[in-house]
Amino acid sequence: MTPVLLDTCALIWWTSDTGKLSEKALEACNRIKISGAAISSISIWEIGMKIKNKKIDMGCSISELVNKLYEIDKFEIVPVDEITWLQNLSLEWDHRDPADRTIVATAKLRNLPIITKDPLIRNFYPKTIW
Repeated sequence: MTPVLLDTCALIWWTSDTGKLSEKALEACNRIKISGAAISSISIWEIGMKIKNKKIDMGCSISELVNKLYEIDKFEIVPVDEITWLQNLSLEWDHRDPADRTIVATAKLRNLPIITKDPLIRNFYPKTIW
């Protein structure tokens, strides 16, 4: 089984409201402890900003969420380094959202499918699950 990369919304829904995931996305998330998963660290920033601006309530602080993620076997938070930024910049994609671009760049570098509902990502990056 192949590991997956969760986009920010998939991570939010997987950790707080699995009913918002598609059947295929939920199946992939249910296999995380067996096959592994990752997120880009930019998703931590995105969720943290949503919590800070009171756009979402995760039931815990962003620090507590990160600590919970660290406790999951075969789950990795991938740092955004210069290699990821260079991949981000080299994407032949007119999408301007730096977080989405970074998530796609991370998936490309690791050759991972992305769990995402986002049609812009799904139209650009062929290896998606939804």
